[in-house]
Amino acid sequence: MNTFGHILRLTTFGESHGAAIGAVLDGLPAGLEMDAGFVQQYLDRRKPGQSQLTTARKEEDKLQFLSGIFENRSTGAPLAFLIPNADQRSGDYDTLRDVFRPSHADFTYTRKYGLRDHRGGGRSSARETALRVAAGAVVMHWLAGEGIVFRAYVKQVYCIAVPVPYTELDLDTVYNSDVRCPHVHTAALMEQAILQAKEDGDSLGGIIELVISNVPAGLGSPVYAKLHADLGAAMLSVNAVKGVAFGAGFDAVHYKGSELNDAFYTTESGSIRTRSNHSGGIQGGISNGEDIVLRVAFKPTATIAQKQQTVDKDGNAAELRAAGRHDPCVLPRAVPVVEAMAALVIGDHLLLNRTVKK
Repeated sequence: MNTFGHILRLTTFGESHGAAIGAVLDGLPAGLEMDAGFVQQYLDRRKPGQSQLTTARKEEDKLQFLSGIFENRSTGAPLAFLIPNADQRSGDYDTLRDVFRPSHADFTYTRKYGLRDHRGGGRSSARETALRVAAGAVVMHWLAGEGIVFRAYVKQVYCIAVPVPYTELDLDTVYNSDVRCPHVHTAALMEQAILQAKEDGDSLGGIIELVISNVPAGLGSPVYAKLHADLGAAMLSVNAVKGVAFGAGFDAVHYKGSELNDAFYTTESGSIRTRSNHSGGIQGGISNGEDIVLRVAFKPTATIAQKQQTVDKDGNAAELRAAGRHDPCVLPRAVPVVEAMAALVIGDHLLLNRTVKK
């Protein structure tokens, strides 16, 4: 399944070590101003080789639009684009041709398709997420004109967590930090932990929190296209994601109903708001106008430099030490991916809502 979305549909293609990766974004409204610089800025936030905290692979990720734009505006036709692969070292993966890396897609892809591209994981590589970021940035530029803002940040790495709620953070400073954490003291501890894991040939996971502001009430299509269900599916389609929670999430079990319920009130301007936001901005699968707040849990990077026990394609015991260039922690580069996937979902539901209202 290489297509995502209902009305706004993203189809991607390409592999980690192929000539290029590419995508088609269909259903984008006509007449939208296209800002290639804005899109490239988001790609630059995701690209490898930005700091010691990420993989050393060097990809410029220069976007090439092929169709769907005329005189700097969307035409309503499919928006197609390519990103060439430049810094490939496929030879690093020769030793992995016949063995299965622990916690990777090697075994499952082989069982499903009967073969796999062992070079960097092929289609299962997180390289594909560059296309999601490009498409999501196009949509974010459109939604910015609607006042909708997407801001994600690294809330936790390993056991090191930001000690305050997002309302006490300056989320506009997230990208000032290499680890993408706006809490300065916590960011320093996170960076130290990631660098230590890298030195040890190991990896770390963590949590990214996403805040979507100014989403209008009424988005979501129950019962099988609830807004949080589509957002959850979007996040769970991202490499290394193992969990998604909205609002109070799993902590909701620690509350009584009288404590958890978000009480309504009417503002002086006549708007209906809630005094708390345990629901995370979504109730009954429909946005209620409050901030949409969700957290995405990423497992530690599966490829590590330590020796690991595994088996080969014939079931024989084997030992491997992975070569190649890999992130000791995926979270810093995953922040724009989380924002982009959320933008695709919100844009899709805006279009769905307009269709229903007609």
